[in-house]
Amino acid sequence: MPHAGRWPVDAGSLHRPVLAWYAGHARDLPWRDPSCSPWGVLVSEVMSQQTPVGRIEPVWREWMERWPTPAALAAESPGEVVRAWGRLGYPRRALRLREAAVAVVEHHGGQVPSDEAGLLSLPGVGSYTAAAVVAFAFGRRTTVVDTNVRRVLARAVGGREHAAPSLTAAESALAAAVVPEDAPTSATWNVAVMELGALVCQARAPRCDACPLLDRCAWVLAGRPPHDGPPRRGQGWHGTDRQVRGAVLQLLRDSPGPLTREALDAAGPDAGQVERCIGSLVEDGLLEPLEHDRFRLPA
Repeated sequence: MPHAGRWPVDAGSLHRPVLAWYAGHARDLPWRDPSCSPWGVLVSEVMSQQTPVGRIEPVWREWMERWPTPAALAAESPGEVVRAWGRLGYPRRALRLREAAVAVVEHHGGQVPSDEAGLLSLPGVGSYTAAAVVAFAFGRRTTVVDTNVRRVLARAVGGREHAAPSLTAAESALAAAVVPEDAPTSATWNVAVMELGALVCQARAPRCDACPLLDRCAWVLAGRPPHDGPPRRGQGWHGTDRQVRGAVLQLLRDSPGPLTREALDAAGPDAGQVERCIGSLVEDGLLEPLEHDRFRLPA
């Protein structure tokens, strides 16, 4: 991919239609409400990593009711936090979020940092999450790049059906080059491009006729050439360790107390796989071993 500065693109020609589209089509999500705290935005961003928004909203609302501040979550037990995570998947995020809350209380006076360096110092917060919180919670100018943004720019500007398998320096430079200079507008632009990718410029079935960039999309103007890179492989689920790990945790969430290893064997048809998953959950701090070969969520 060429350097962003070499792209023959007028950023303004992208801004106007995308921002106008977003004004009329943005989903009404609680963490987008101006009254939402930076903590609420951070919680939503951690939950949305690799998880569809539709599954997040009810859990987010429950979390914000129970733990409306970092201090409230920091005071909770790790086991209860994992229990409340429910079926969002990748439950280590729950532990990292609690650890981030502890760090906010201990090192930032209980207030979510408003700069990317401070956010990156929190456990479980990477460059995407830090940029998203700076933009969406504090309205500051930065560049937020997720898979949706990459796909929209790959098609609209790059003329390719899909972005590279992983984020490249050129993609980051292009995304930064098209962010509006005005801080409030830049924050709206960042979320608008993400929304466009999520609702219209989708990976498998793009709704090009509903896209505000239809008449200037390089991919459409090129005849929508098919992807010519490495095969794109979807993530499997059934029968994987991820599925069994989730089943083990769900058995414990549903249990009023510890469970024996024998009871946890119901998490999968292969006792050896269940054993391996129990070991990895203990190593990740998501499971606590007790005497008499029993296990519980971490205290």
